[in-house]
Amino acid sequence: MTPDGELLRAEGPGTRLACYVQPRASRNAVTGIHDHALKVALTAPPVDGAANAALTAFLAECFRLPKSGVRITAGLTGRRKTVYLALAPEAVQKAVTELAAGGK
Repeated sequence: MTPDGELLRAEGPGTRLACYVQPRASRNAVTGIHDHALKVALTAPPVDGAANAALTAFLAECFRLPKSGVRITAGLTGRRKTVYLALAPEAVQKAVTELAAGGK
């Protein structure tokens, strides 16, 4: 969750997105919204930063951004993470709505 409890928040030219990560899943997928956060299932285990790297790569693919356009800004060691996306809030909101509805 972002610091103020929102799913997403504008920050500069980009957007901060709250994510809830489920590591060691059977496949990489967005599984919906969980407690004001985008719930993301990842096949990577939560060791040695593998799940963080997988999250960055998966979100870059989902939002059609280069990997450098996705950065975890909070929650490196937990399931709840705040991720910065180098994308306008309106575009992120539209993509999140599609993803949460089963788009990826």
